[in-house]
Formats: sequence, structure tokens, C-alpha cells
Amino acid sequence: MSDTTPTAAAERAADLPAQSPPVDPAETAKAEASARLSWWRGDGGEGAKRNLGLLATLVVLVVIGILTRPDLYGDASWVWGNTLTILKLASVVGVVTVGMTFVIIGGGIDLSVGAIVALAGVWCTTVATQSYGAGGMIFSALTVGLAVGVVNGLLISYGRLVPFIATLAMMVAARGLAAEISDKQTQVSNDTFINGIASTNVLGIPLLVYILAAVVLAGWVLLNRTTFGRRTVAVGGNPEAARLAGINVRRHTVLLYALSGLCCGIAAIMLTAQATSAQAAMANLYELDAIAAAIIGGTLLSGGRGTIIGSLLGVIIFSTITNLFAINGLSTEAQNMVKGGIIVAAVLVQQVQFGSLTQFLARNRATTT
Repeated sequence: MSDTTPTAAAERAADLPAQSPPVDPAETAKAEASARLSWWRGDGGEGAKRNLGLLATLVVLVVIGILTRPDLYGDASWVWGNTLTILKLASVVGVVTVGMTFVIIGGGIDLSVGAIVALAGVWCTTVATQSYGAGGMIFSALTVGLAVGVVNGLLISYGRLVPFIATLAMMVAARGLAAEISDKQTQVSNDTFINGIASTNVLGIPLLVYILAAVVLAGWVLLNRTTFGRRTVAVGGNPEAARLAGINVRRHTVLLYALSGLCCGIAAIMLTAQATSAQAAMANLYELDAIAAAIIGGTLLSGGRGTIIGSLLGVIIFSTITNLFAINGLSTEAQNMVKGGIIVAAVLVQQVQFGSLTQFLARNRATTT
């Protein structure tokens, strides 16, 4: 005889899984939209907003070019060629900026990048090095850049020198060594493969632009998709917390400066190919251009935050400004003043965005509640 008492029925009902209430699609869509809006208003969307602002700045510069030189911008072929010229102009500094971005995100600074480029370029164009062909020249430039970067990292990590002082000393020493090696003379590159890097086009685009794209892509993956990138952000944000979390801060700092030196070695090959020569005075003030581009791109000087794409856009903006001044026949002095003003404005914006503005909004929300 089956058990159909009310008590048994209640027990069987209790054993069944609980039924979730029906989901309202409209409420779900509203919640998702609210989450996206919250991300956009919060720190998560800060990088996207800054990159959109940089793109808007590029559009403004193009509009200024159209208004000042409508005769040139009216020619479509000239516009395409000028765009490639800007990208080619940005390629060498862009490669250096990728390494600089990692160093600054990691809480450091590197004032020696221009001198490292000069030293690597001079070393790879000596008669002895050129006798080994293009492979020997490339290997020499990369090795010199990497070695000098490691020395910087060791002085800062284990020698406990302030990054500013260590890299400033290296800047002077590397320039002096480059002048000693070259005997203060310009060394001509006789290798056709190296010289052809600057003049080779693939599908109508200069090879230098492809090299820049490859370095930027590798830097983006390294920063955003690897443990190395997460550790870089952690070390730059709070070194002591990173150490307590098990990160070898000293070793990681050495790796960051080694990466910067490696980028300088790549840039040395590119710059040597463009000039078909190398000298101790090459890559002058590249450190300022790289630091400025990284700051414009949203990299915090205090470390812990930054993007590779933002730094790339910063390099392109400065190259566009240089090109805009050139086609209008304006002086280099005026160009430098404009760049200096942009750097100051970018730092002030950083202080507002990542400091007082966030605190103000938080207090405002708390007061409203």
C-alpha cells in the first residue's frame, strides 16, 4: 500500500531541489549595462578613456594640419606617404619607449637609453664587428644593449643606488665609451643587409614600421598576458607588498632594466640602418622623448600603472607634432616648447585623475548616500 499521507508528500517535496525564481531578461540586461557603466566610470576603464583621448588628440592634430596646409592634405597620395613618414619617424623612439614603459611601471626610470643606443650602434659598426656580417652586427648591438641594461639593474637592485643617479651615471659613461671606441668619428655601415632595413618596404609599408609593431605586440603580451607583467605592476605599485607576496623584487628589477637595454639594442640597429652610420652623439635626448611618450600614454611616474598601447599613441602624437611643425616651416625651438608644455599638462592630469579626483568622487558618493 503506497504512502500518500500529507507528511510523506511534504518530505518528498523537501527532498526536491529548490526552484530558482524566474529570471527577468529586462532586469538582467539592466544589470549588465550597469556593470559596464560602473567599469567605465571606475579605474578599470581609465586606460580605455585615456587612449580615446589620445586618439582625439591625433584627430585634432590632423585637423590643424588640414587647416594650415590644405594644399598638401588635398593630395591623397601625399597623405598616405606622410602617414608612413610619421610612423617611420616614430619607429626607433617607439621601440625604446616600450622598454622605458616597463621600467617606469616597475617603479624606476632610465636616463641612459639614448646613450645605450649610441654605444650599441658604435660597437656594431666597428671594422672588427662588420667583418662578421649582418648577423655579427645584430648580435653585437643586442648583446651590448642587454649587458648595459643588466649593469643598470644590478647597480639599482644590489648596489642600492637611486635609479635616477645610476642611469644618469651610465648615460655619461656610455657616451664616453662610445666616443672612445669611435675616436669621435662617424663610423659608416658597409653592410647592405643592415642598410636595407630602412629602405625596404613590405606591401608598401616600411620594414621599420613592422619591427615597431612586432616589439609593441610582444610588449603588450608580456605586460598583459604573463606573470612577468603582473609582477611588474606589483613591484611598481608596492615593492614591499610584492616582496611579502613572494616576488624577488631585486631580480625582477634587473630583468626590467635588461629588457630596456634589449630594446635599445634593437633601436640601435634601426637607427644605424636609417643613417647608414653610427656615432657617439646619435640618439641624443631619446630618453626624454621616451619618458614623455610614456607619460602622455598614461604611465604613472610613481609606477604601478601604464599601458603599451598608450605609450605607442604618445610616440605617434609627438612624431605627428614634429611632422606638423616641419611641413609648416616652424622652428625646432618652438616645437620643443610645445612638447614641454604637453609633458607638464600630462603630469598635472595624472595627478588629478589618479589622486584627488578619485577621492572627491568617493566622498561625493558617500555624502549623497
